[in-house]
Amino acid sequence: MNLFDLKGKTALVTGGNGGIGLGMAQGLAAAGAKVAIAGRDQGKNAAALKTLAGALAIEADLKEEKACRAMVEEAARRLGRLDILVNNAGTNVRKRPEEYSLEEWKLVLDTNLTSAFVASQAAYPHLKRAGGGKIVNIGSMMSLFGAAFVAPYGASKGGIVQLTRALATAWARDNIQVNAVLPGWIDTALTQRARKDIAGLHERVLARTPAGRWGEPGDLSGIAVFLCSKASDFVTGTAIPVDGGYSSQG
Repeated sequence: MNLFDLKGKTALVTGGNGGIGLGMAQGLAAAGAKVAIAGRDQGKNAAALKTLAGALAIEADLKEEKACRAMVEEAARRLGRLDILVNNAGTNVRKRPEEYSLEEWKLVLDTNLTSAFVASQAAYPHLKRAGGGKIVNIGSMMSLFGAAFVAPYGASKGGIVQLTRALATAWARDNIQVNAVLPGWIDTALTQRARKDIAGLHERVLARTPAGRWGEPGDLSGIAVFLCSKASDFVTGTAIPVDGGYSSQG
């Protein structure tokens, strides 16, 4: 369907070299977009490119403002333009709230939330110049729920939802749609570590998720295509769970 056709469009996916980011990048590429992925790990970048025909990789540490802005400029230059930005880069440190150092707090907030703001700000003139565009921010179930072991992560992902609404409101007249995706428990390197660190997590997730399984990165491909295509031109400021029904139970 032409509504979902991304031929001629270009996309930058941060943290696109693995997990959810790679699943979304693969969906965008399959719909015809030319994709750039950004990540710190050169080896992971190279491996991801093998699954993304015609894509390119940018090595960047998004905790640094200068590097984040340079990443956007490099993507726009190498792609020829910029139509789509997916802010997926993220990290987590699991501890009880009283155990975090301020450095750990800043690491998580800078990686998950500040980088999304800086990249969006840097991408704005490129999207406006192109006549409009799409920004997709990656939140989490922790945008909705609390947990004892994710204070900075939960704060960053709650912030992602409010940032999404602010940008959507500010840039709607420029034909830029900004939305958030809230993944549930997806089988990635981050959640595999969580299952080792948190006793009983695997069983609790299965028990609560109506779909009866963990999600896979490919489960995010479809929502990425929808939110980055003409099909969502009148959808902005939303936060859409992709969680197998996990959040439907309140």
